[in-house]
Amino acid sequence: MISQPFKSIGIGATFSPNLKANLYEASRLSLFFNCRLVLIHVGDKTTEKVEGFNEILQPFHEKGLNYELVFQPGDPVEVILSVCDSKQIELLILGALKKESFYKYYVGSIARRITRKAKCSVLLLINPSVERIQCKHIVVSGLDDAKTTKAIETSFYIGQQLNAEQLTIVEEITEQEIAIKVDDDKSLRMANLAKERIRIRETSRVKKIIDKIDGEIRSNIRVNSQPIFGPRGYSIGHYAQVARADLLVLPAQSKLSFWDRLFPHDVEHILTELPTDVLILQ
Repeated sequence: MISQPFKSIGIGATFSPNLKANLYEASRLSLFFNCRLVLIHVGDKTTEKVEGFNEILQPFHEKGLNYELVFQPGDPVEVILSVCDSKQIELLILGALKKESFYKYYVGSIARRITRKAKCSVLLLINPSVERIQCKHIVVSGLDDAKTTKAIETSFYIGQQLNAEQLTIVEEITEQEIAIKVDDDKSLRMANLAKERIRIRETSRVKKIIDKIDGEIRSNIRVNSQPIFGPRGYSIGHYAQVARADLLVLPAQSKLSFWDRLFPHDVEHILTELPTDVLILQ
C-alpha cells in the first residue's frame, strides 16, 4: 500500500467570490486524505476575519476537520511560500483562472508565480464548488521520466480516496521520435509502422509500472493507457480537455529560466490554459 502522500494541506484564503467554494474543496480533501488543513490569509488578523473563516468551516469542524488559521501581511507570493515552508505543507491548493492573456502569462499571476516557485505539490482549481462534484476521471502523465512512477502511484491513491472510476495514463510522444520524413506512400507506411512500434513499446513500459503498484489501490478503478503524438504539455492538456477529465496530474519540472517562461513548453503549456483542475506533484 502506498504511504499517505499528503499529511498537510495549505490553501491561500482570500475574501473573493470563490472563497467558500475553495474552502469547501480544501476541507473535503483534508477529510478524504485524513490530514490537517492550514488556511493562509495574506493580511492582518482581525476578529471579523477569524469569525468569517470559522463560520464557513463549521460544517467540516463538526466532521472532525483539523485546521489552523495563519494570518501574515506582506507580498502574497512570498507569504504563501514562506508559510508552506514553516508549516511543512505538502499540498498547496490555489484558485486559478482557466485562461490568461499573454500579458498576464508573461508577468505571472499569483497562482502561476507560486506554482513555479513552490517546493510542495500544488493543486490548481478552476471550478471550485460548494456542493461536491465527484472526481470520476483522472488523467496522469506517463512520460518516460524518473518521477512518473510516483505520479502514477499518487494518482491511484487519489482515485481511491475520491472514489474515481477511471484513470488514464497518457504517454506523450514527440514526432521527432519517428524520424521519418513523409513524402510518399512508402514513407507514410514506414511512419505508421514506426508509430505502432512506439505505441507498443510505451504501452509495455507503462504496464510494467502499473504491475508493480499494490493491487489494493488499483482496485475498482478502470485503467487505460493512451499513447499520443504531439508537443509535450500541450498534447496531454488537450487530451484531458477532450476526455473531460476531472483532474490532470503532472510531475513538477525542474526550475525554469526566463526563456522557458517566455516560450512555454511541457507544464508551462498547461499553466497557460488550464484544461481542468491540475495537480503538479513535487
